[in-house]
Amino acid sequence: MLASLARRKKISRCYSTSCALKEARLDRVGCFKYSPVEGADANALPDQVPEEVKEERWNRFMQLQQQISAERLQEKVGREILVIIDEVDEEGAIGRSMADAPEIDGAVYLNGETNVKPGDILRVKVEHADEYDLWGSRV
Repeated sequence: MLASLARRKKISRCYSTSCALKEARLDRVGCFKYSPVEGADANALPDQVPEEVKEERWNRFMQLQQQISAERLQEKVGREILVIIDEVDEEGAIGRSMADAPEIDGAVYLNGETNVKPGDILRVKVEHADEYDLWGSRV
């Protein structure tokens, strides 16, 4: 993450992951807890981080990113975005913005929009956001 900030030619005084996360304000971030991998040199390093410390750090990181993600998605409310439809049922359509990966990133919900099919691309006005998903209506 710090290398990414440097590539953007930002001068960063961040020396912690949480500081870098706050500065970068990324839309989405993945995080995992280290676990031994067969044959990895790191398995032999002394002073391994205890599981409870890994869990606490992971939770703190994810809570911070959830807050940032909610703020970033809230900035989209009132804007129009392109949405590719992934599925349709009796309640409406579920899709994703053109920047989102299927089944990994957040969804865009279009309640009542049943006259579309998977693969359709719609212009949608975003009306609501939470930590991970958007809701909107077809323009």
